[in-house]
Amino acid sequence: MEIIVVGCGRLGSALAYRLFNGGHKVAIIDSVQATFHMIPPDFSGRRYEGDALSQDVLVRAGIETAEAVAVVTNSDAINAVVGHVARTVYNIPNVIVRNYDPKCRLLFELLGLQVISSTSWGAQRIEELLTSSGLQLIFSAGNGEVEVYEFIVPPGWSGKTLLDILPTDECLPISITRAGRAMLPNQEFVLTEGDLIHISATDRGSFILRKKLSNQREV
Repeated sequence: MEIIVVGCGRLGSALAYRLFNGGHKVAIIDSVQATFHMIPPDFSGRRYEGDALSQDVLVRAGIETAEAVAVVTNSDAINAVVGHVARTVYNIPNVIVRNYDPKCRLLFELLGLQVISSTSWGAQRIEELLTSSGLQLIFSAGNGEVEVYEFIVPPGWSGKTLLDILPTDECLPISITRAGRAMLPNQEFVLTEGDLIHISATDRGSFILRKKLSNQREV
């Protein structure tokens, strides 16, 4: 896929490198040439220094044949305008724009743009992890016969294994995140307070696990 990334800051450089490693043809635009040093040296995508609001820069980057555009600068105004131009003038089917300041989100919504707001999402996610007191549903498959949940290991379960805490016939571990690093666990994995666990479970399995977590909170 031919993809243009507008903005070579921390987000844009990481995104361009991931897309490049995924086998896509990537072009990245930034108005400051020095920002390109943020991309790892083995990146062989195209780099274009210039103002993304300039039609000439967009055309040189290949917008006329691009299949997708990500606009991720730290300026909501630039993101909105370039995203709108990519979608309405060049008819790019897949345009994603970054919302830097949540107060400006209405602007993107009025333009009908697909928006990613790392600030809003990050605040929501941190709030969920800080205030979560039990099992949180994050995905439902089929008609809800199997669902994916997450929970934080309480103090009383530190030192226990997944085999000790999960109703084995009704729950399957998916991942454990510790200190920001996710791992694929087995049933003998020893837990530590504060681990973030993702599991898939039937309705009965989630009921049993929720009850166990509730009992822990009451101890």
